[in-house]
Amino acid sequence: MKFAVKAWSNGSARAGVVQLGNFPHPIETPCLLLSTRKGLPFFISPDLLPSLPSPDSHLLQVCPLHFLEGLSPKTISNSGGLHQMLGLHDYGFAAVTRDSIQCLPEYNSTNKVGASFETPCGRLLIKPVEYMELISSMRPNIWATLADEVPTWVSDKRNRTSVDRTVRWLDDCIALSPAGGAVFGAIVGGSNVEERRRCAQEVAKRNVSGYWIGGFGLGESRDERPALLNTITDILPEEKPRLICGLGLPEEVLQGVASGIDLFDSVYIYHLTLGGFALTFPLNGVDENESDFQLSDNGSDRTKINLRATVYRKDTSPIVEGCSCYTCQNHTKAYINHLLNVHEMLAQTLIEIHNTHHYLGFFRAIREAIKTGNFEQFHRQFIEGRRNCVAVAAVHA
Repeated sequence: MKFAVKAWSNGSARAGVVQLGNFPHPIETPCLLLSTRKGLPFFISPDLLPSLPSPDSHLLQVCPLHFLEGLSPKTISNSGGLHQMLGLHDYGFAAVTRDSIQCLPEYNSTNKVGASFETPCGRLLIKPVEYMELISSMRPNIWATLADEVPTWVSDKRNRTSVDRTVRWLDDCIALSPAGGAVFGAIVGGSNVEERRRCAQEVAKRNVSGYWIGGFGLGESRDERPALLNTITDILPEEKPRLICGLGLPEEVLQGVASGIDLFDSVYIYHLTLGGFALTFPLNGVDENESDFQLSDNGSDRTKINLRATVYRKDTSPIVEGCSCYTCQNHTKAYINHLLNVHEMLAQTLIEIHNTHHYLGFFRAIREAIKTGNFEQFHRQFIEGRRNCVAVAAVHA
């Protein structure tokens, strides 16, 4: 893997490119990693993956713990790893233990031996040697080291312990690492700024290709997040990429980009799709019809619409006028509303295609704002637009 920063904003936001060995086209950053279940998006089948924007959609996030049920590491290895087994030769895989959907860190059961997770197989304790066996068999392009993630409310002592364990497991994983694959060192520390700084300093000393910033989305407030992120990114070398999990909302993504984060997970899209919500917010953050906003029963909050709402039962328009995704080009809100009402899985497939396409467009707009030197203005306008919508909703409530 190769990474290079191509443009900076007036602050810490940056645009770059990631070049994966098996993919001929570079992927621009900041970018979105598509969340998967055992290597494939939750609702999009392999034959529909090419309908998503390329190459933006060619970086997939996979959780190694998903494979603890079913195929053994030896079988995956004999199949040639994830690329061969899934037939996705032109896609990159980033392996991270936490996926924020089915494999969540369980800090109370984690000990000095290994990290504990709540998984579909129950609560499991994963040791570094077992984790590296999974990584060796899967052969991902990028993989993050094992980490002891803790929520924001733990004690300072527990935070120190999590940092000590994460750094020790980092050394263990590097010692056991196979040839090939870019190693991303894990950085934790909860909501303790000093422990975040200590962990970042220790990990920056190691020979890693990038950094995975863990422990976010576990109880910290939106106001305290920038200080934590800036503490970490100010220490890390500029020439290496940073990946983060737990920041999904558009406002949270903008916070991460403003602090210099390059890669984000897409769990937000999964939760929206599962609930029948479709993204509709303007990609430039400016809603020209904001003054006309009125509350209705369509489940809209100016970011998304609820396609289960009865108001869409006879609506023959696409989800977003002018959207070039497969769903908007071929289907209507009324059809998707019908599919949701009869519990047809095609509904989630069509919604996930649109939501992924729309969010990739959001990231593309962020990159353009950074390249033109307008990111701070873009960020401010987007947040102000969202705040105004919330204020109008409160007045009408």
